Amino acid sequence: MLDQILVPFTDLHLLLLIALGTLFGVVKGLLPGLSVTMAVTLLVSLTYTWDTIPAIVTMIAVFYGGVYGGARSSILINVPGSASSLAHTFDGYPLTKRGEAGVAIGITTIYAVIGGAIGLLCLALAAPFLGELALGFAARDYFLIMFLGLLLVGGLSEGSMAKAIFVAGIGVTLGMVGMDSLTGVERFTFGNLELKSGINYIACMLGLFGLSEVFVQLHNLGKVKADVIIGKILPPLIYLIKFLPLTIRTAIIGVVVGILPGAGGEISSLIAYDHAKKTVKNPTRPFGKGAYEGLVAPEVAVMSTNGGAMIPMLTLGIPGDAVTAVLIGAMTIHGLKPGPMLMVETPELFWVILGAALVSLIFIIVWGLSAISFFARVILIPKYILMPIIVFFTVIGSYGINNSVADVYWMIAFGVIGYLLKLYKFPTGPMVLGIILGPQMDVYLRRAIITEEGSVWGFVSSLFVHPISLILTLFVLFTLLSQTNMYKKMTKQLFQKFSKKSA
Repeated sequence: MLDQILVPFTDLHLLLLIALGTLFGVVKGLLPGLSVTMAVTLLVSLTYTWDTIPAIVTMIAVFYGGVYGGARSSILINVPGSASSLAHTFDGYPLTKRGEAGVAIGITTIYAVIGGAIGLLCLALAAPFLGELALGFAARDYFLIMFLGLLLVGGLSEGSMAKAIFVAGIGVTLGMVGMDSLTGVERFTFGNLELKSGINYIACMLGLFGLSEVFVQLHNLGKVKADVIIGKILPPLIYLIKFLPLTIRTAIIGVVVGILPGAGGEISSLIAYDHAKKTVKNPTRPFGKGAYEGLVAPEVAVMSTNGGAMIPMLTLGIPGDAVTAVLIGAMTIHGLKPGPMLMVETPELFWVILGAALVSLIFIIVWGLSAISFFARVILIPKYILMPIIVFFTVIGSYGINNSVADVYWMIAFGVIGYLLKLYKFPTGPMVLGIILGPQMDVYLRRAIITEEGSVWGFVSSLFVHPISLILTLFVLFTLLSQTNMYKKMTKQLFQKFSKKSA
């Protein structure tokens, strides 16, 4: 295990890829409007011909660097680089106006690494246990896990549950296009030869997360103007001790929220900030006026969310957020099986991923503390220069999948679809998951029914007989119930009563 964790530290090729991947993620993260999901998606198309470990390791580095980089523009120009960095604007930008931009970035850099390390520790402790549990999974359990993943990501995405299920249903339907893997029968091809191989989900991801984001950003053309005074960088050492209790509490918040598929850093950062406001009795300054605690809490929570989000991704095959959904697709491309069997079939890859994330945290310190002035200039790049570059990479990436213009057309089509979905507040993540998970759900469902000698009733009854199946079935039912108005009303009342008693 230790040898595998140290591979990214000792292999110079992997070390260079992680360094460059982290830097690319940081630069992307601090450009307002460009999501980490887009960056990782573009990387999937560029690295699908690489060997497995270099490709996955690079994407993990971009993931961590991008999440960290999102708060830089929040602090420097009061424009969140991503949804998860919204809470950083509350106290980050007031610090910049006070001439303490360097200290603000220094604090977030140090606590980003601490939060990320705590998240990885939780990942290392939880994954082996869940991997051993996976040996008892049957076909019906795999079906329930994938179905639960669609429900959770849909339910926790923007918009209503009905919208999420509708989009996921479209994705599942599109995922069925092509040859049936069990019978070889054509489905939804309408006699078109190009549809026999199905719809490539890389082109789908490039369109939904890449090109659609370009369309969304077109109305914000121009150059963001800012006059940033950096000042000193490192905060007083005493703060590391003073903020330790808050760090541990908000890291736990981040891990727990990350484990919930679909929740993501935008939720954990706001919960952590609210927690800091309610629990810190003597902040360095009033919250909203440049309190250091107002930066520590969301930064620790966001970075620890990464480790939490990878727990369901690597152990159950359920994405913790949109980025891990893309990573599942990337791992599938390279012949891996993210989910219960990953720890059984390729345990060495899990520990290499963990080691790569640790190396990425080290490079976050390097880039975060040495290139602050550079970051302050990068955020001023006009979007009319940046957007054509993104379009170029989406076109090249989609064409390079199979050297087919048809994939470019699919990418453009999904770009338009993604733009319309975002315009009318529909989540895009469930569609990608539907395309990826739909065919697998279909196969496992039919295998489960076959094991019950073709009896649908036998399949249903088996869900309540076997312990693992029963637990997963209850989770599915709970997820469906939790979206009803009655349940939300009851939960809100219980939460209010609990808050009053605590006060």
